[in-house]
Amino acid sequence: MTSTWIPLKTGPRPQADRMAVAAFVCGLVGTVVFNVFFGPCAVLFGILALARGTIRRLRAWLGIAFGVLDLVLLFVLTSSGGTVSWHL
Repeated sequence: MTSTWIPLKTGPRPQADRMAVAAFVCGLVGTVVFNVFFGPCAVLFGILALARGTIRRLRAWLGIAFGVLDLVLLFVLTSSGGTVSWHL
């Protein structure tokens, strides 16, 4: 039995495409848990992916949007609780 290598279908810069996906995933995960870490990572990955010319621009923009939402959510929940941490 032989195995063949199947290339990934990405654009001319596959690292930028992977950064766009990483931004989107970090933004989504950050809305639920550990948003103080995942929010800035999502924003950073999204900006870097756009700067490097990704073909997955929507995912990069959604990653930035979710990252900003994570930080806003963190600010609102910590200010309403009066502590550095938050819980529902």
